[in-house]
Order: sequence, then structure tokens, then C-alpha cells
Amino acid sequence: MTVRCPACGHRCQWPQPELDCACGTVLRLAVVPIARAAAPPRRAAPAAPAHIPLPRTAPRPRPAFRPAPIRDARDAVATAALYLRWLGYRDTRSATRRPPSGTRITARGMVAQVDPGLRRIAARDIECLWLTAMTAAGDTPLARAFFCLAGYTDEARARADTLGVPLFTIDLTGTPQPVNGAADELVARGA
Repeated sequence: MTVRCPACGHRCQWPQPELDCACGTVLRLAVVPIARAAAPPRRAAPAAPAHIPLPRTAPRPRPAFRPAPIRDARDAVATAALYLRWLGYRDTRSATRRPPSGTRITARGMVAQVDPGLRRIAARDIECLWLTAMTAAGDTPLARAFFCLAGYTDEARARADTLGVPLFTIDLTGTPQPVNGAADELVARGA
């Protein structure tokens, strides 16, 4: 059955009696049991709304991020690109010029570096990403983020805090975890 979401207007097929829309609205269909022929039909009581709908000016809440397991370096890069899209950065793609280690991902308004290696990230790697974002930006500032599997040295974390670079670690389940305050702010704010 095709149903229109009352909050966002999205049309989708919902084969189950209760399911949620991508905007967070829960659809509840009233299911009335078939009465016997002798009994008069019952009227269903009006259902209370599941939640107060958001005003049209409020941003749509993001659905939960769906991780994919990390098996190789390409999976780590794909996970970082999906996470950036989940944060709201569109047109993610791998940069044509590759950094000395890892892979650079660009999106509209964002430069991110993904290092799927087994060494911990040093302060120099954070500075290189920051400088790349500064030179590529021109007049408009670019956001930047760093994703890795192995973690960061204490110097790298301190340097990222000074420069405001969000740091994420990707575990083997494919879930990026924020490491510093800038990463927490990026997750909360989005693109």
C-alpha cells in the first residue's frame, strides 16, 4: 500500500501496520478486527498522535547511520564517504591528487582524509590536511575531517584541537567514532 507521510509528504510503500518514515514520523494504521455478523460494528477511538510534528522550518532529523564492516582499505574510504553524505555533504568523491598516505575525499564544502593504515596518525598528517583545505578553499573556507583506523598520537590530537580539525576513528564494524570536540560538533551540526 502506498501512503503519504503526514509530516514530510514522502510517498512510500509500507507493508507493515507500523513503520517509520525517514523523517522520523511513525505511521500507525488502525487495525479493526472483523466483527461477527450479529454484533454491530465498533467505532475505533481516535488515536493520539505519536509525537508533535516538527514545524516546516525545522531541519529534518537524520536517520541513524548504517555501518558496513571494514574488510580492506576501500571499505574504510567508502565508509568515510558514506558518513560524510550522512552528515549532509553532497557530491563526495575521491580527489584526483592522492596524499602521501591514505585517500583524500572531497565534497561540496569539505575536504577529508582517510588513512586505512595500521600506524597511528601524527601531527604532520593533521597539518597537511589543514593546509590542503586552506589552499583549496580560496575565498570560501572548507570544512575538514580526518578518518583513520589505528588512532592518533597525543601530539596529533593536540594539533587537531588547535586547528579545529574533527578526528574520527573507524572501527571494524564500520562505525566512525568522534575523537575530539570538533568531531562531536560536526556530528551534532552536520553540513
